[in-house]
Amino acid sequence: MSSEMINLRQAGLKVTQPRLKILQLFANSKKRHLSIDDVCRILKKTNKEIGVATIYRVLAQFESSGILRRSNLNPYQSFYELDADDNHGHMLCIKCGSVEEFYDADVEKNHQFIISNNGAKLIKSSIVIYVICKNCQ
Repeated sequence: MSSEMINLRQAGLKVTQPRLKILQLFANSKKRHLSIDDVCRILKKTNKEIGVATIYRVLAQFESSGILRRSNLNPYQSFYELDADDNHGHMLCIKCGSVEEFYDADVEKNHQFIISNNGAKLIKSSIVIYVICKNCQ
């Protein structure tokens, strides 16, 4: 049994071909962050039987079951990535739209300090730094 099937079953989802194809796309993609447009474009090349409505539905199911994490890195588009349960930030190039991840222990400590000083409980954290990447400069 493949790890994709196990992940779907552990998430409480029935194993279907569209779900497997979309999960495999994220697991095998060179890009870690994919927009809905990216997913539709890639799947339409190789899996013409998967419709746009199915893609939207599966992405929403994967998000609610914890397989994927959705980030609204810009006001016009959401990006999805496999949920690795790690706390990382994103740098988004405002010219080409490329997304790079970063992790910084000091930023993480500052988050924890702010949260504990306010008696709050962390639910979700998102840091987006808008940049002009080295390729666009």
